[in-house]
Amino acid sequence: MTGSVRRFVRDNGLGLVFLTLFVLALVGQAIAGHADFDNRLAAEDLQQISLGEYVTSSDFAVDVMENWQSEYLQFFLYVFLTVWLVQRGSPESKRPGDVGVESDEQQRVGPHARPDSPRWAASGGLRLKVYASSLGYVMGAVFVLSWLAQSITGVAAYNEEQLRGLQAPDSWPEYLVSADFWNRTLQNWQSEFLAIASMAILSIYLRQRGSPESKPVGASHSATGVEG
Repeated sequence: MTGSVRRFVRDNGLGLVFLTLFVLALVGQAIAGHADFDNRLAAEDLQQISLGEYVTSSDFAVDVMENWQSEYLQFFLYVFLTVWLVQRGSPESKRPGDVGVESDEQQRVGPHARPDSPRWAASGGLRLKVYASSLGYVMGAVFVLSWLAQSITGVAAYNEEQLRGLQAPDSWPEYLVSADFWNRTLQNWQSEFLAIASMAILSIYLRQRGSPESKPVGASHSATGVEG
């Protein structure tokens, strides 16, 4: 391994590890999901399918999409709500009294931009306005698109089950108000909201030495917006 490669791995270790874990988990989900799906087909005396057929099926796609949309909803809400809401004592929160979008000087935009600031941060008008909220916009867009994909793949998977049971399929609008769609959606949303609340609240009183997601071990419980 060359020095430049080692440097790249060192400087991007967090992203590389999580992307690797993502791929491994997705492969594991495909293998386990295929086995479970074939077991259900066998129980109904239906022909089993290959792994390749399963990973291109609506059943696999809807399981993936329903998780993606809930994760990006979490990020979208967290990015925007932490602009205006605080949690005293949490390193995940701004300090009470610092709510809002802050001044141009604090945000280093327009005439206050530095030489190493992104080019759009030094601009004005629409470009600056878009760039200033680009993280939230992208998170929101991915959430909407993955939720739409969940609904499309979900109705296909649902109708396959309906037809196997000799029942009439639903249209897409009918599926959007069905119990299956909202059960898939809300079971993921509630876990994401609980995870965010747990992180914001538990980090007030608990510590992880050396982590930027935690306050320094000796920091006061009331210290807010302080990272280790």
